[in-house]
Formats: sequence, C-alpha cells, structure tokens
Amino acid sequence: MKIKKWRADVQALLFLLPFLIVYGLFTIWPMFKGVEMTFYKWTLIRKMDFLGWDNYSKVLQDREVWEALGHSLIFVVLTTPTMLVLSISLALIANRKSVLQKFYRSIFFIPSVLSVAVASYLGLFVFQPYTGLVNSVLHLIHLLPGGTEIFWLTETRLAWIAITLITLWWTVGFNFILHLSAIQEIPDEIYEAARLDGAGDRQMFWRITLPYLAPITKTITMLQIIASFKVFMQIYIVTGGGPLDSTRPIIQLIYQTGFKSNDLGYAATMSYLLFVILLVLSALQYWMNNRKGAEL
Repeated sequence: MKIKKWRADVQALLFLLPFLIVYGLFTIWPMFKGVEMTFYKWTLIRKMDFLGWDNYSKVLQDREVWEALGHSLIFVVLTTPTMLVLSISLALIANRKSVLQKFYRSIFFIPSVLSVAVASYLGLFVFQPYTGLVNSVLHLIHLLPGGTEIFWLTETRLAWIAITLITLWWTVGFNFILHLSAIQEIPDEIYEAARLDGAGDRQMFWRITLPYLAPITKTITMLQIIASFKVFMQIYIVTGGGPLDSTRPIIQLIYQTGFKSNDLGYAATMSYLLFVILLVLSALQYWMNNRKGAEL
C-alpha cells in the first residue's frame, strides 16, 4: 500500500512539475530578486551601489509615497462599498423572472470583458467637456446651462467621481456574476416558508438573502480592496494622476520611480511596502472572519 501511495505521489508530482517550474521561474524567483533590489541603487541597466536599509528608511519618510498611498486609499473607500451595493442590486434585478432576464444578465456582464484600455478610453470620451456624453446629456435635459461645461477630469473631486464611475461600470460584471450565482443557490423552500410566516420582500432580503450572501460578499470585499489598492491603468489613461498628482495612486508612483526616474531599487521598496499593507489587511480580514464564525 505504501509503495502504491508513493508511486501515486510521484506521478502527481511529475504532472505538477511543468507548472511548478514555470511558477518558480516567473513568480517565486522574481519575488526574491525584487527583495534583493531593495538593498541597492539599481537602474534599468545594471545593479550599482549597495545601500543597505537606506531605501526602507527613505520610503517611510517620503511624503510622496504616503500621499500616493492616501490616494489609493481614497479609491478603495469610494469603490469597495459602492461595488458591493451595486453588485448585489444588479444580481437581484437579474434574478427576477421576467422576459428581460437574459438581457439584464448580458448587459450587466458585457463591460467586464473589455480591456482596461478600452474601458478607460470610453470613459475618457464620456466625461470630456464640450463633446462628452455626460455633458451633452446634461445640456439636452437642461440641467446644465448652454455655454457652461463641467470639467470632470481637471478638478480633483470630479475626477475621483469620474474614475470611480468608470471603474464600477467596467468591473461590476465579475462581482455581479458571483452574487447572482450565490443567490441562485439559496433554496426556494426558505423563501416559501418565510412567505407563509408573513414575511415581506424587505424582511426576506435582510433576514435570508443577505446572510446567505455573506460568505461570497466577504470574499468579494477582500478581492475588491486588493484590486483597488493596485489601481493604475484607468487613472493613468483618464487623468494621468492629475490634476497636480491629486489622483496619482501608489502603483503609478512606483511606475514613475522605476521607469521614468530610473530607480528600480526604490520602486521595488515601495512595491514591498504595498505588499506588506495588503498582507496585513488580508490577515486582518481572515482573522475577523474566523472570529465571527467561531462566535456563530
């Protein structure tokens, strides 16, 4: 029996070996190489002077780094709660039995298949002044006086609204599918029993639907927080981090430091600072979820 088990383990390892080799070369090895880079003055061309812990002490005192992290945090706060509410709402709409059910499911999901570049340039067209869709509609329904324009992408608060709306439209489809699948797994008998007891739609939503959606909602929340902290391309395309770097996230600062300022060592240090922050947030949510589970 032990020999058969040993042979089965060896066969499984042989099947996994190609993946493990590729994963090690392109994921594990670059991670260790990145840690090495943080201790050097490292340019795009070559490794230069050994700096020790200088990059780490510098990153903790760098005002630009903390401002960029603050901008990333603003994006997390703006998108994560809104994404959860929107995703659940769309899932409830698409789950209703109607002749438009397939249409709802298609139209809610389709934007998520677009690339970030396509979604961002569409958003750029929608929010630009004079010829943009939003301002044109506001003029059409007379909410915006003629000759007046809203400059969505050159004012900080309006820029955050535009970026948030573009991101929600583009990414809600994936979370919508997860919530819709979870809703469809709730047994109909539970709703029927609740109706017999006199429960209304609102009571069933708060007492049945939301509790059943709690596990997938926790997962979506963590994934959304991580994804929002890593935001880069849509902001880079739509506002370039402006106006005056007021929407520049930490990933954009890392990119500019590494590839425009030619300082890969310091950029790597900022990357690992972000990694530690995300690791702490993930561990915190994991601990909180386990604690709640134990209390229940």
